Amino acid sequence: MSIHALFLNCSLKKSSEDESNTEALIKEVSSRLEEKKVTTEVVRIADYQIGYGIVDDAGDGDQWPTIIEKIKAANIVVIGTPLWLGEKSSIATKVMERLYGSTGITNEKGQPFLYNKVGGVVVTGNEDGAKNAISSIVFGLSHIGLTIPPATAAYWLGEAGPGPSFIEAEGHKHEFTMNQVQTMVHHLHYFASLHQQHEIPVQE
Repeated sequence: MSIHALFLNCSLKKSSEDESNTEALIKEVSSRLEEKKVTTEVVRIADYQIGYGIVDDAGDGDQWPTIIEKIKAANIVVIGTPLWLGEKSSIATKVMERLYGSTGITNEKGQPFLYNKVGGVVVTGNEDGAKNAISSIVFGLSHIGLTIPPATAAYWLGEAGPGPSFIEAEGHKHEFTMNQVQTMVHHLHYFASLHQQHEIPVQE
């Protein structure tokens, strides 16, 4: 059975702007998943009109329902975010809020539509805060129904204060981060395969 991975890049940059450091680390994960015959898609959330609110459709041109359809088609969902002031981006916060507001959407068994999907997190930044952002996102994803395998987070941090970011600093050569990427890919792929064979049973 085929496996599809969706990456939600919560960079503040649109695709038309400079390359996203967060997307560069996402590509390290996606390329390794592709080596395992997983199809991948990266969505730059800043390219979409996403309204605020704990709802699945905010109306007035809200494009969140388009993102929901992409999530429905995925077996793996990874949130990517930069760090600003030691926190996940405002766009990542909005995505988590909209995901929470979409939990009323169910699958064909009547379970939350995020059941039987596995989740992960990618973080880049030039200061502390990666583990804080990861813990926040991982809890949120688990709370709304995704399965979170062990060690499905990868992060890269530069030195405190201004300095080169992931791309300029050649973060793809950073041994610790790349080891995290390898482990993350292994666990995402394994648990996605496992869920295809053994779905969460309906609660009686």
